Amino acid sequence: MAMNNKVKINSDVELKDRLVAINRVTKVTKGGRTFTFAAIVVVGDGNGVIGWGLGKAGEVTAAIAKGTEAAKKNLVKVPVLKGTIPHEMEAHFGGAQVFLKPAAAGTGLVAGGAMRAVLESVGIKDVLAKSKGSSNPHNLVKATIEALSSMRDAYTVAGNRGISMDKVFRG
Repeated sequence: MAMNNKVKINSDVELKDRLVAINRVTKVTKGGRTFTFAAIVVVGDGNGVIGWGLGKAGEVTAAIAKGTEAAKKNLVKVPVLKGTIPHEMEAHFGGAQVFLKPAAAGTGLVAGGAMRAVLESVGIKDVLAKSKGSSNPHNLVKATIEALSSMRDAYTVAGNRGISMDKVFRG
């Protein structure tokens, strides 16, 4: 039940890019080995906007630059409430499965590797996260963004149902 939260980016928004993983790929030809690099990059404004991109090139810096450009074209809006997420969420992509749970203020970011990069870029400060299954950074990034983009805050739920905010919490 993924929501379509695509975001148009303004030129005044400051996006910070973060390198998640670099993979060196070798192609063997009769002339020898050819090395190329694949870089997965996450960009975010630290205030609920996140995107990921994959760049491939013959040099690491060019791959990172391509990944950053691809990430800027792939932005989604995520609800962030008081530095945490609105509710628990589980998502998977490929063999990677992630579980996100809101945490009290001061808990910090309890996540590892690729998930930590995504959660820091989106601006979440307190969350409990667990990755199950594959630890492939590509699939972890995609699963984490899938979980975050399918979250809904109380205002969105009230708007979708056409009721007031206090009715959302009373049932």
